[in-house]
Amino acid sequence: MSTVAASADVSDESVIGAGTKVWHLAQVREFARVGENCVIGRGAYIGPGATLGDNCKVQNYALVYEPAVLEAGVFIGPAVVLTNDVFPRAVTPDGALKTEDDWDKVGVTIREGAAIGARAVCIAPVTIGAWATVAAGAVVTKDVPDFALVAGVPARRVGWVGKAGHPLKQDGGEWVCPHSGARYLEQDGLLTEA
Repeated sequence: MSTVAASADVSDESVIGAGTKVWHLAQVREFARVGENCVIGRGAYIGPGATLGDNCKVQNYALVYEPAVLEAGVFIGPAVVLTNDVFPRAVTPDGALKTEDDWDKVGVTIREGAAIGARAVCIAPVTIGAWATVAAGAVVTKDVPDFALVAGVPARRVGWVGKAGHPLKQDGGEWVCPHSGARYLEQDGLLTEA
């Protein structure tokens, strides 16, 4: 059974998994699918048709615009924005208000275990790789590889992180997590578990 705050606005046409908590003033729109044991923070927005896997955390005031796909275990920090319009305009070239028919929505995909830091913006269509970390305030305009640590505007890879989220240290030909001791191999600009 999920827990939904009385002040939250959750569509009857959405699916909320068991154990999920939706906090004060959050909005979950129609056809959104939120997995089990998720946390949707105060004032967060989950757009129509957005999909969240199990064990995701969407922190306060984050905006997850459709058709975003978050795999299991994704962390979305406070005030993060996942966009969905490559060429945003309120009106058509002839000045008429745009409708759903005038809009080609594209989504952000975030792979398993990835973390997006506070106030980061991910410009659709990008894919954030599994277990990657996007630093707070970064603006992501290109796909991010698995285990990458990216920062800046525009975001660039500044290091590697392991599944524990800690920056990895180079040890000979491998990368090592100082927290867990897990080892990783880098080849052709990509990182994999050893």
